[in-house]
Amino acid sequence: MLTIGQRFGRPEPRRRVRDFVRGLLAPLPAKNCWTIAEHAGDTSPDGMQDLLNRVRWDDAEVRVDVREFVGRQLGEAEAVLVIDETGDLKKGRHTVGVQRQYSGTAGKIENCQLAVHLVYATETAHAMLDTALYLPKSWCDDPERRAEAGIPEQVRFATKPQLASRMIEAAVTAGLPCRWAAGDEAYGNDPRLAARLRQLRLGYVLAVARSHQVTTGIDVYRVDVLAACLPTTAWHRVSAGRGAKGHRYYDWSFTALPHAADSHAGHHWLLIRRNRATGELAFYRCWSPLPAALHTLVAVAGRRWKIEESFQAAKTGLGLDQHQHRRWTSWHRWTTLAILAHAFLAVATAGHRHRYNPAGLISLTVNELRHLFNVLIIEPSRRRCDPLPWSIRRRRHQSRAINSHYARQALTEP
Repeated sequence: MLTIGQRFGRPEPRRRVRDFVRGLLAPLPAKNCWTIAEHAGDTSPDGMQDLLNRVRWDDAEVRVDVREFVGRQLGEAEAVLVIDETGDLKKGRHTVGVQRQYSGTAGKIENCQLAVHLVYATETAHAMLDTALYLPKSWCDDPERRAEAGIPEQVRFATKPQLASRMIEAAVTAGLPCRWAAGDEAYGNDPRLAARLRQLRLGYVLAVARSHQVTTGIDVYRVDVLAACLPTTAWHRVSAGRGAKGHRYYDWSFTALPHAADSHAGHHWLLIRRNRATGELAFYRCWSPLPAALHTLVAVAGRRWKIEESFQAAKTGLGLDQHQHRRWTSWHRWTTLAILAHAFLAVATAGHRHRYNPAGLISLTVNELRHLFNVLIIEPSRRRCDPLPWSIRRRRHQSRAINSHYARQALTEP
């Protein structure tokens, strides 16, 4: 709270933010303004709702503070900026950014909301840094929906790679220590993102489609065609990182692409991963301003999975996807406070790993630290509230909602 306290002009919202984040860290069965306010000992959800809707504070400035905090505590010169999107399934059409679109979380086209996230990953720790809500063209071109959701006038349509480029550029120009960027095919298939990373002198390992084409000394080839022509000696068994059940070993091929040189100079490679059990192939375009060894590129490719761990921890433990807010500002504020909570856990966990290495125990995890923090810190000190008024308030709210639905239906139905 000392890290972000300067962003709030009065002590009341500072205390409210503290209580809100403690609610996100607590093992509540569902996380929303009602449950978090009850957990904080408030007499109503009004204060928590005001924090997300009416109180004056800038969520972008808070995310800047989180980025600087993570850089100070976890900063490493070889760190990787990992980019990916995640989807939240939603009903209706009024929640900002929602429409029927492909969600990697669901694995199919669903009515959902998509957001691009940036994660800072080192060899031993990873923390969420920044986020950008993806606003489809159908929303950008609809003034009525924009006004209803409170979307700022300056917000225009941007692709997910463009949103990623903006967040990465902000982190690099702010001096965050890092050397690499990583992302899946949605980002590797966009040549403008790769060009911007080269301009920033930030090396990258970006997944590309099997139909991606590269220029060799002979001709232009699809990467899957090149993979089929590789001799047995071109494959090397290398671990992409440590997992819960051992090293993640794959076969890798590593081919320099000197004919891909451009005005940014540097070194280009095609990296191919082959599953040792199924033979399934994955392809990566790589670039670095300095020469890099195979095991270095493999380590960067493997570190991309850290963002999936961050999503899982933030959704299952911190309520990242449990928001019930339809408007632009409240969505960004909820997500920012979830990112803040995750950064706190990541830094505290990394600090414990650095100081203590007891024999016979695995390193402290984010989920275990969240449990211990709640049991040892939050619960003994939190203010209790009378549960009966909250029960009455919930039932009154539900009664009003039911009556409103029936009254609306009576206007159109016989």
